[in-house]
Amino acid sequence: MDVTLEKTKDLEGFVVVKIQEADYADRVKNELKEIGKNRQIPGFRKGHIDLAQLRKRFGTEVKAHVLNEVAADACLKYVKDNNLDILGQPIPATDEAIDLKKADYEFRYEIGFAPEINIELENATLPFYNIEVTDQMIEEQDKAMRAQAGTQEKAEEYAERALVKGSIMQLNEDGSVKEDGIQVNDGIVAPFLFKSETEAKKFEGTKVGDKVVFNPFDTCDGNEAEVASMLHIDRDRVEEARSNFEFNIAEYVVNKPAELGEEYYNKVFGEGNVKNEEDYRKAVADIIAQALQPNSVQLFTRNAEDYLMETYGAGMALPLEFLRKFMLRTNSEIKEEDIDGIVERNIPGIKWEIIENKVAEKLGVKVEEDDVKAAARQVGMQQLQQYGMAHMADQMLDYFVENMLKDENQRRRLINLAFNNKLFQAVHNTVKLDEKTVSLDEFRAMVDTLNNASGAAVAAEETPAE
Repeated sequence: MDVTLEKTKDLEGFVVVKIQEADYADRVKNELKEIGKNRQIPGFRKGHIDLAQLRKRFGTEVKAHVLNEVAADACLKYVKDNNLDILGQPIPATDEAIDLKKADYEFRYEIGFAPEINIELENATLPFYNIEVTDQMIEEQDKAMRAQAGTQEKAEEYAERALVKGSIMQLNEDGSVKEDGIQVNDGIVAPFLFKSETEAKKFEGTKVGDKVVFNPFDTCDGNEAEVASMLHIDRDRVEEARSNFEFNIAEYVVNKPAELGEEYYNKVFGEGNVKNEEDYRKAVADIIAQALQPNSVQLFTRNAEDYLMETYGAGMALPLEFLRKFMLRTNSEIKEEDIDGIVERNIPGIKWEIIENKVAEKLGVKVEEDDVKAAARQVGMQQLQQYGMAHMADQMLDYFVENMLKDENQRRRLINLAFNNKLFQAVHNTVKLDEKTVSLDEFRAMVDTLNNASGAAVAAEETPAE
């Protein structure tokens, strides 16, 4: 067997595989024997047909199959052994039927090369924007943390974020209590969670013993589950509750925020780590900065990708003729008259895939199983936070991770996420950073500018030329 490379253009060419009878004869013979051993052939007992009969009945089919496999395997082996950086996969140069009467054959496989690019990042400078932690942020975080660490106490008057307890009685249209209506003796509502500001304000300024007329449907935009829970009824009775109700206030439960001091500092930050209010404000600022950091990393990633595309993608040549043939061959739904437009739309994605692979090779980025698990934990934590279950992370996170890793589609997405995380962390560690601190409003403005630019670019791509 003889396998050679025949270049036709800088980025296109053929792998030529020349096969002699000795390269495939034994394999044909062995496959025929397997057919005779395992297949039930009319007129013969299984395993009792001679090779001559097998050749007569199946020789042509088996020879064609073996030739194609031997040639394709040789082509792929040549690509691998010679480290050819190709796009997609080699495609047979012709679909013509093989003349099976011959002994020697030549197969040609068309290939498209990825362009050579020399990645140099050590001298590149990229911006990294840290978001300024303001006094207002610290005050808000302090308020939330002290509330979380606070205690629940009874009160005689309404206060911010108070739970209100009492009896709830359904009213007639004239405002009188409905005798056979829905009644709840141990009702409890949280006005600060109402979706209607109008309904929430009805409880402001109240005290124990007051009566408030409110509409349960309006507090939650008619959510069936919430109405049923509030009024202690089954869901099939919710429609009966589409009216006003009277809430007789018996008690308030308010949150008393934790007081600043050694006991609170030790509870939140560990024994002796925070000693006074100055240390406390600095620790709170660090928490906020850490929470904001993923936003900075995400913006850096977008800026880094734009830099890499502009630097290495702008003048990048591609084997366009090969890409046309490859896409047509691998997607039967593509019509030949549409292929030029499809290739054009895919060019940015193809260029980026080449660039990111070259950067990964340059910086030694490889995804290990631990990286995939870390990505799964990242996604799992985001989901728990989205569901308001971040406090259950210790109990739930391992369960989330295990289930995500079992799903092949999710696993592929997690591998891609892990790759991107490692790739841009490596870029961050390699380039020179021009670090700047900006306000949250300035940061949002930069993100909006990028989003608007991306949207305009997509719209321009989708607008047909006149």
